[in-house]
Parts: sequence; C-alpha cells; structure tokens
Amino acid sequence: MAKQEKLVKAITSMDEDFAKWYTDVCIKAELIDYASVKGCMIIRPYGYAIWENIQHIMDGMFKELGHENVYMPMFIPESLLQKEKDHVEGFAPEVAWVTHGGAEELEERLCVRPTSETLFCDHFKNIVHSYRDLPKLYNQWCSVVRWEKTTRPFLRSREFLWQEGHTLHATAEEARQETEQMLNVYARFAQEALAMPVVKGQKTDKEKFAGAEATYTIEALMHDGKALQSGTSHYFGDGFSRAFEVQYTDKDNQLVHPHQTSWGTTTRLIGAVIMTHGDDNGLVLPPAIAPIQVVIVPIASHKEGVVEKATEICNTLKKVCRVKLDNSDQTPGWKFAEYEMKGVPLRLEIGPRDIENNQCVVVRRDNREKIFVNLDELEIRIPEILAEYHDALYNKALQRRETMTYDAKNLDEMKEIADNKPGFIRAMWCGDRECEDKLKEVAGVTSRCIPFEQEHIGDTCVCCGKKATKMLYWGKAY
Repeated sequence: MAKQEKLVKAITSMDEDFAKWYTDVCIKAELIDYASVKGCMIIRPYGYAIWENIQHIMDGMFKELGHENVYMPMFIPESLLQKEKDHVEGFAPEVAWVTHGGAEELEERLCVRPTSETLFCDHFKNIVHSYRDLPKLYNQWCSVVRWEKTTRPFLRSREFLWQEGHTLHATAEEARQETEQMLNVYARFAQEALAMPVVKGQKTDKEKFAGAEATYTIEALMHDGKALQSGTSHYFGDGFSRAFEVQYTDKDNQLVHPHQTSWGTTTRLIGAVIMTHGDDNGLVLPPAIAPIQVVIVPIASHKEGVVEKATEICNTLKKVCRVKLDNSDQTPGWKFAEYEMKGVPLRLEIGPRDIENNQCVVVRRDNREKIFVNLDELEIRIPEILAEYHDALYNKALQRRETMTYDAKNLDEMKEIADNKPGFIRAMWCGDRECEDKLKEVAGVTSRCIPFEQEHIGDTCVCCGKKATKMLYWGKAY
C-alpha cells in the first residue's frame, strides 16, 4: 500500500526519531504535560480517560475472580521496610524518604511507597489467625514513587499510577496457581482490550522481583523493536510471612506461615499502546480503551438538517459505543487531523447528500478505509466495525512481532542480530548467570523471559557453547 498522506504535521516521523515521535504524540494528543517536579508528569483528561478505561476493564476481571479492593497508607516506616532484606536492598536506590513533619525532624524516616508488600504483610499479621481467614485476595489502585534517574512519559516516571494485587494462601500450590492465573489475566487483557500480543514466561533469577521466589511476566514488542515488560506476577513462598511473623492455625491445629503473591500493571500500558499501534499521524487506540470510539463530523453543517441529523445519529449511537459529535466551527479538515492524532477508531461523516441517500461515511483510523453504512443499520454495523478494527490491530501487531523475531545459535549471531535487527531474539541458554551477564555486556541484550511455550532451537548455550537447558527471549528493552 502506498504511504498515506501525513495529515498531522506537528509530529516527528517515527523513522526519523522514534523517541521524539513518542514524546510528540504524548504532548500533541494531549495525554500529558510536564510537571514542575522533575521526572513527574501531569496526566491530562484524555490520557486519564484511557487509564480509567483500562482500570474499569481490569478491575472487573479481578473482581470476577473474587479479589477485593483495599487502600494502604503511602508511607512505610523504615523499620518495617528493613524486615525483608532482599526486598529492601532491591528498592533502596529508588526510595524517596520523608524526614520532617512540618518543622520537626521525624523520630523515624518514612519511605514513600515504591510498592506495598511490607504494608500488606504488617496488616495480614493482624487479621489472619485461622485457616478459615484464607485466602486473602486483595488489590489496590494507587500511585507509587521510585526515584528514577532517567524518565519518559508513561514508561518511567518518579510517580506513576498502578494496581498492585497482594494475596495470601494456605499452600504453596494455591499461591503458585494465583500467580499464573493473574499473569493469564494480564495476557488476556493485553489481547482483548489493548489488541497487543504478548509472550508469557518466567523471569530469570537475575531479573526477578526483589524478595520473590519466582517472577512471571508478559513481554510485548514495540514498533521500534524494543521489548516492554507489560505486567508481572510474583510468587513469594512464605519468605515475607516469616519475616513479618504472619502465622495462622491450620486444620491440624498447627501454627504455620501462609504463602504470598503480588502482581501489578501500571500506566506504562498507555505507553505500550502508543508504541504498538501508533503511526506518523499520532495515536491509534484500540476500541476497548478509546475515550471516544466514534466521532461524528458534520459536513456542510450550515446546510439545513445536517446538524439535526448528526445529533440524531449521536443519540442513537450512545446506546452502543462512546460517541462524540463535534459541531464546533473548526473546518472538517482540521477535525479530521485532530481526531486522527488522538487515535479515535472511527470517524463518521454526514452531509446533505448522505442524508438524501440515508447513509453515512465511516472512516477507519488505522487504514483510512471508507465504509458506507445505511443509517438504519448503524446500531448493528458500528459495533461490528469496531470488532473488526480491534482484530486488525491485533493481527498487524502480531505479524510485526513475528517478522521481528529472530533465532541466534551462537554469540556471533546474537551480536550481529542485536546490532542490526531490532526485535526479539530467541536463543538457548545454559542457565548460568555469567552467560546472562556476558550477553548484556557484549551484545547489549537482557533476558526478557523464559517462555512457557518452549521450543528447541539448538542443544548448546548461545553464549558459552555448553549444554543448554532452556530457550529464552532476549532483547533490548524500555
């Protein structure tokens, strides 16, 4: 297909400068603004509406599985944070501390939560006494603070929004089932709501969450060939329970420690959507999370009956989608470019001739295909077109990922691919941390995950040549 005319001039081409393109989209599509606090961002109404849709869908999925929402304090006493050694060491470089309350120095420093495992454990200790109190299936929607050195809108900021699930179980088996179940929830959400294909797998010991026995992840591939960790789920065993003295009486009247999990996703999912589906004209939003799914643009609105018919169509479509009628005095051309930049999936044009023919023109954002729809069939056809649109976005992203996934058999191949072909690299690994470190040093790639769906693509480790134990996805990442 010939390269489409570029309607939006204010956005840098992604081929010219991908990082600048990304920032341009965030600013021009009115998703964010920069804050006076360095490294923090203001999420503007349009950006926040996307997050609200993500939140609404995901929250429903959690509640279907029996999870309840709670809210923990944003401050953690230093003594509480110190109780789990690996955990505090993992987060120490990114922690922000409160040292004063008003003019008085605090007796004990307070950490601004980077994550809330310690707070949940401290709470569980007080409310779990018997096996009848389990499982505890909690989730909270909140913000966390991590003092990142390098920041980028949605992908990495010093304060960001997320959800964090924290659960407590009687057995290791139940807890492991929970971590895998929630990872599957994230993968299903990515596919069904974000139209984003992901690879499911386990993190290596080097890359796992601080204090976890096992970390599972969904990894997505962005337009520029970099990987983006898009959701993680952690199995803690009873390590945190022991550190925080969480105990309960089991069915045999024995005092035992429960097994714990946590799992989370963040506003970086918005960044993932931008970099998976966006183009040189701006955002391309999947229908499920688009604040506006259909925008109605009257053509020749000064002509008799046009605005009235557009209003009637808007009222009809409110029953089946999120719809907006733009009856402002801006030109149709300006509106086309504006809503294209904002990634609205469908544009509906209605003018005098359309009214005569009892039809309208529906234009798809992803490929600008024009579809003529009978006005009497709009309530049926619009949901159908939105579903087709979602599937097209997913299939396009999947095809791109498959095209940008390569196999490497040895170190020279790994280096050559990493230097010249952006994307995922599949390669066998012996399981040795030294090889993992060397691949980062020599080829600039990190292990993304050990996929659940293993494929045998060789017998030897891509780095050292010794016997391989697993196939891994490697890549450069955000």
